[in-house]
Amino acid sequence: MTEDEAREWIRAHFNVSRETQLQRFGEILREESARQNLISAASFDELWTRHFVDSAQLIPLAGEAGEGAWVDVGTGAGMPGLVVAILIDRPVVMVEPRIRRVEFLRAAADQLGIADRATVVHGKIESYQPKQKAAIVSARAVAALPDLFKTTAHCTDSPTIWLLPKGRSVQSEVEAARAKWQGAFHVEPSITSPESGIVVARKVRPK
Repeated sequence: MTEDEAREWIRAHFNVSRETQLQRFGEILREESARQNLISAASFDELWTRHFVDSAQLIPLAGEAGEGAWVDVGTGAGMPGLVVAILIDRPVVMVEPRIRRVEFLRAAADQLGIADRATVVHGKIESYQPKQKAAIVSARAVAALPDLFKTTAHCTDSPTIWLLPKGRSVQSEVEAARAKWQGAFHVEPSITSPESGIVVARKVRPK
């Protein structure tokens, strides 16, 4: 997928105004990268494919989610949490332990005019106590599946949909998770990286 194809994918699945918002977010990322290392300098050449569409492809997989917030664990530079908040109107809670990233995410949400639905929580997911269980949980390159389920389970219930992008180790991580966790696990191919997959999990609970 080229950068032009990635933009077209966003436009086709969402709309031009959301694409414009993502464009603005890309500019904010570039501005902040002079102050802190958010993403690698080289990946700015593949920003739409490697980061924006890679994050946005999770949204169609959440189509059957019930009401409630989308909780993104370890949002970092804004992927996928802030990208999701730009593209859809569901409340998004981004849980991030690094204060400089928290400050960046809050400032970016303000500049993009989405702070009313994009909340940034400073801290580790283990300490976050949501008022309601999450409808969706996502995490990109945060922890192995068994550890992620363990630290995040208190934020979820049976209907929660987990959307967890993984690299080439995706199948082995699923098998490791099945040793201690039960539920419905499915691996969806990534449209941006043939070697990667997205773990879609439901009804996750300890064995």
